[in-house]
Amino acid sequence: MLQIQFSNFIAVLVFVSSWGLYSWLAYRSRWSKNTLSHAMDAYRYRWMRAMLKREVRIADTNIASGLQQGTAFFASASLLAIGGTVTLLSAMDEVTALARTLDLPFLDDPIQNEAKTFGLMIILAYAFFKFGWAYRLFNYTTIVMGSIPDDCHEDNEEAVEASLRAARLATLAGRHFSNGQQALFFAVGYLGWYAGPFVFIGTTLMVTLVLLRRQFFSKARKAVLPGPNTQDRVNSGA
Repeated sequence: MLQIQFSNFIAVLVFVSSWGLYSWLAYRSRWSKNTLSHAMDAYRYRWMRAMLKREVRIADTNIASGLQQGTAFFASASLLAIGGTVTLLSAMDEVTALARTLDLPFLDDPIQNEAKTFGLMIILAYAFFKFGWAYRLFNYTTIVMGSIPDDCHEDNEEAVEASLRAARLATLAGRHFSNGQQALFFAVGYLGWYAGPFVFIGTTLMVTLVLLRRQFFSKARKAVLPGPNTQDRVNSGA
């Protein structure tokens, strides 16, 4: 029993460390400027500056509305997932009985199963709060965008400053949205714990490697980087 408890402790330590390491590499390290997220932040600022040159900004409001709708979808999905964990907790006796019938020792302890499910619930709740705050920030972004008069251009300092505020809000909203998605991805890795601590470690490392590849080495990152071959990269697929 002590060996099983120690292996669970190591698995949780690997999970927390991997999540923290990914967040540090992607957003706080000196290599964060080479990520896909950083490149998209730059495009958000270019978007708001380009908006000033357009007399009709229907396309800009449609883009902001689409971002809000996507965030709302993920927030709703997180709530539904939280409801699923509550249902699982209420049926823990049935799950344990089924595990004993199928001779699954890693699901034979109801106390451990409840602890794992509570941990999953916390991760999903974190994701929901991130998506909820991102939705509100996207809403604030549209309000700031709407405060810019239609006849303003880049020579209007007040309009430029307002566009920068909107860009900062959009960037912050995108960061919270990314953190929410990151929580969902690691929740998938967390599910491996139900199959045992060693599977948990494997799924955690797999999710971490996939996310790091997408940030630093994906075709999508190459497609948005400036350069003479950008269009060729886009045509080749992201």
